[in-house]
Amino acid sequence: MFARLVRPSVISQPSWSCTRNLSLKPRLPKLPSFKLTPDPPGNIIGTVNDAHVPPKFDISHGSYHWMYERIITVGMAPLVVFPFVAGVDYPLIDAGLCTLVLLHSRYGLQSCIIDYIPLRKFGFWHKLAMFLLNIGSFVSLYGIYIIETENNGLADLISKLWHT
Repeated sequence: MFARLVRPSVISQPSWSCTRNLSLKPRLPKLPSFKLTPDPPGNIIGTVNDAHVPPKFDISHGSYHWMYERIITVGMAPLVVFPFVAGVDYPLIDAGLCTLVLLHSRYGLQSCIIDYIPLRKFGFWHKLAMFLLNIGSFVSLYGIYIIETENNGLADLISKLWHT
């Protein structure tokens, strides 16, 4: 018995073993529409001699999209300060501020989705993210309507939070 205690533990085999039963891989459903589209080698489609196909013109993308974001940001600047400087709540200015904040947030999140979940690679997931963004925008617009009609608006809500 004493010899068993003195014997090194490397030689003896323990009666139990340490195994991990938890898998860290996500168990997503094996549906073909959820698979990612693999990129071609070098991200090159076609050959050198193929004619260039220009992308479709879309006014809501590219530099126009950036310009819309800048116009909304510049339009928000005076509307943020005006209710607190004037000391009077104007419902139209407050509604305009709420709407511009919503558009500013939506354009920012849309840019993140376009940059980090591209349609060419993620397909279904890109469309799902854009769908959820649109649903969230409409729910937020309804929330703005509730704040503006049942309460005194966003500026009054901020001033109440500031003074509490």
